[in-house]
Amino acid sequence: MNIMLVSVTERTREIGHPHGDRREDVGLRLQFIIEALTLSLIGGVIGIIAGVSTSMIISSISGWPTVVSFLSILLAFSFSGLIGIFFGFYPAYKAVAPESH
Repeated sequence: MNIMLVSVTERTREIGHPHGDRREDVGLRLQFIIEALTLSLIGGVIGIIAGVSTSMIISSISGWPTVVSFLSILLAFSFSGLIGIFFGFYPAYKAVAPESH
């Protein structure tokens, strides 16, 4: 959330407020939310790769059998996306709110 808040704050100053046009407000919000979602999903993919890799390494070193289910991967990826949407919405809302300028 902090990364998105800083990113939105810096770019809002560059872009400026879209002069009250509702369609531009929605477009700007959508742009920030898509960016947050993209960043969180990329982070989710990196986390899944790191988790599965670590699990396989520990399994091969220790001899413990490990199973990584598709459901756990899907849950982790979905949670990552929801975090991106949730924490991307607030900075996006603040960026286009008239009282923030």
